[in-house]
Amino acid sequence: MSAEDRRRQLLEVAIDLFARKGFDGTTTKEIAAAAGVTEAIIFRHFATKTDLHAAILDYRCGTGSVDNWLVELEALTQADDDEGLIRFLVTNIIRHLREDPRFERLLLFAALEGNELALLHHTRTKLPVVEKLVAYIARRQAAGAMRSGDPFVILLALAGIPQFYALQKYVYQSAMAAGPDEQVVETFVRILMDGLRPSYCNFDGLQPSCQNRASE
Repeated sequence: MSAEDRRRQLLEVAIDLFARKGFDGTTTKEIAAAAGVTEAIIFRHFATKTDLHAAILDYRCGTGSVDNWLVELEALTQADDDEGLIRFLVTNIIRHLREDPRFERLLLFAALEGNELALLHHTRTKLPVVEKLVAYIARRQAAGAMRSGDPFVILLALAGIPQFYALQKYVYQSAMAAGPDEQVVETFVRILMDGLRPSYCNFDGLQPSCQNRASE
């Protein structure tokens, strides 16, 4: 096995173990045994277990996926395509957790253990996307195209709904989260778009009476 292939193998094995047992609960001896190598081989590629943990971040997030997200988001924001942007966000959050729930479990362990990996992941991968989306929401609010409210809180709602669904289905494997993802995406898009539309509702009687207005 080449050095590059061996390094990749060790990272994959480590991701699997860290996702099941956490950083503190996993030893380099266990990683070596699962990979079929000696601990010396691990330390030949990674000076410490912490270095191995940090290398996982580079391995999982260094493929240009964030740059690809930013490029696609730029096109959607330039076109003021609110629905397309929401569909893109919902679809990719669910897809990310569907394709590799191990990494999400690893990050949850890191956060619970107070490990800096979770913070590094947020800073390196999520923050640039968050900043772009918050700026877009604020701009669309100023144009009267979205209801008022803290843009960051609105983004938390947009991202939190699909993330909760995907966590239930692919990390916690809850039967309550069953159903085709494509159908779920369209349902979420409709709910979120309705929630973002600027409107004023007067609750007189049992049914609300709503009218759109740019200042809302």
